[in-house]
Amino acid sequence: MKDTRLQLLIHEKNIGSAQPKLMYPGVTVATVTRVKSPNYLFVDLVISPAAKAGTFPIQFVKDGKSVLTYPYELKAREANSAQRKGYTAADVMYMITPDRFANGNSANDVVAGMPDKANRTGRDARHGGDIQGIANHLDYLQDMGFTALWINPLVENNMPSASYHGYASTDFYKIDPRFGSNEDYRALSKAAQKRGIKLIIDLIVNHCGSSHWWMSDLPTDDWLNFQGDPKMTSHARESIQDPHASEYDKKLHADGWFVSTMPDLNQRNPLLATYLIQNTLWWIEYADLRGIRMDTYPYPDKDFMAEWSRRVMQEYPAFNMVGEEWSLNPALIAFWQKGKTNRNGYVSSMPGMFDFPLQNALVEALNEDDRQYNRGLVKIYQTLSQDFLYERPDNLVTFADNHDMSRFFTQIHEDVALWKMGMIHLLTTRGVPQVYYGTEILMTNPTSDRHDDIRGEMPGGWADHTTSVFTGIGLTEQQRTAKEFLKKLLTWRKSNEAVQTGKLKHFAAREGLYVYVRYTDAQRVLVVMNKSADAKTLDMVKYGEVLAGRKTATDVLTGQTQPLSQPLSVAAKSAVILALD
Repeated sequence: MKDTRLQLLIHEKNIGSAQPKLMYPGVTVATVTRVKSPNYLFVDLVISPAAKAGTFPIQFVKDGKSVLTYPYELKAREANSAQRKGYTAADVMYMITPDRFANGNSANDVVAGMPDKANRTGRDARHGGDIQGIANHLDYLQDMGFTALWINPLVENNMPSASYHGYASTDFYKIDPRFGSNEDYRALSKAAQKRGIKLIIDLIVNHCGSSHWWMSDLPTDDWLNFQGDPKMTSHARESIQDPHASEYDKKLHADGWFVSTMPDLNQRNPLLATYLIQNTLWWIEYADLRGIRMDTYPYPDKDFMAEWSRRVMQEYPAFNMVGEEWSLNPALIAFWQKGKTNRNGYVSSMPGMFDFPLQNALVEALNEDDRQYNRGLVKIYQTLSQDFLYERPDNLVTFADNHDMSRFFTQIHEDVALWKMGMIHLLTTRGVPQVYYGTEILMTNPTSDRHDDIRGEMPGGWADHTTSVFTGIGLTEQQRTAKEFLKKLLTWRKSNEAVQTGKLKHFAAREGLYVYVRYTDAQRVLVVMNKSADAKTLDMVKYGEVLAGRKTATDVLTGQTQPLSQPLSVAAKSAVILALD
């Protein structure tokens, strides 16, 4: 690794009074740190470039006698692992909540010693989806045209209840056995890569679960924020960038807990900070990952997040990561992106962020009446016009919905025509598109916006299902048509450089009409969204600057040829994609 330091956290009864000793070529003990709890010892090693992979004993000595010997292994790195390339705008992410996607191994639905057992009718209960269920359907994802896979957290969440979502870690280094094993996860990564699919891990460094193993024996008095006297976060995320913010507001936002069952970690503690950074690097190496989704990005200590992102990108310069900042203000999101010059001097190395403003604009644009001033499709135009705030708008992750909000089909009131328009925009505008599982068959949550209803079981993922997205059995005609529509778009996008990496130029939206082009030197794609209740006829002369002398265009969805010297007719409530010949 470029950083040759390695910190070991040792947890064992009364180990704090021991002295570590080892003899292995290229490995030396730099420092030993003892903390308040006598059951911890932090040992900093230096690993020289000459060190070889292998296992060596670390002895822990008291009064000249060895009281514990631990065989420690330095694993070999894969060839060119530092050059591994992350996901790009050429990819389309498929997002999965693993407990609700597919149950591939019913034997792990109930695990001894883990109280939260599978109960598919219970509220916030586990349903039994697992890694094997995902692995069983990688061919489906490949056939659909997805090239990246973001899975909600898979690490151990040994909580008494509501553990299925994965965001209350109880062991940062261990896959939850109800999902599978560490080896299962690594095998999933390799199997996905064989199909051209990049694996993206979902990480949380802001908090852990209240049943984490260290909670019964915290190393220091400042391992947690508000340790011993928890206070809930104010969610005043603006305080981070606010030049007028009080220290009270900044502290309560960043140090406050989400809920009482998610202790807020103090990343200002250097031992914990190193632990979290090394854990990230370990997962990248161990599972050969191609991306990271970082949960609740503005909630941990902001200086720690700067160092965390710097350390990851230092080791993997071609890697990619996306942070969650659920704000509709592009300025707040832009603050966190690598390369952004911030007035308060904050420097980040985070390559990308989620584009929540564009997601919100898309839904409002499709739902609102375009005949009213400043409403409808103009919302998309206005939001994208603020791209000057971002250092790299092309590396923002765009989406129509995710696991924390009502499904897109629900948000647009189950209007298939609007769904098609939304999918076309998602897959042709700038950024890295992300699609939530089940979107391809119009999954919805009509009765409530509870997480249980949003994160429904994927049809076909359980043996007792009578409908299957994977085989097509039981799907309605509407669902089959939607699935084939999205597949066609995804397949086309995989081979079109203009919508993957091209520049974006758009025309101000008016009267329910929004027109834009994605272009490179070699390719041009024109997209027309018509949300009005009537067909629209476009005088192509108006768009001469983006036609660049092209004479004809091919409709990507129908294959029909359109002479660009003639007016273009676009049906009501529809969108067309034209490849300019």
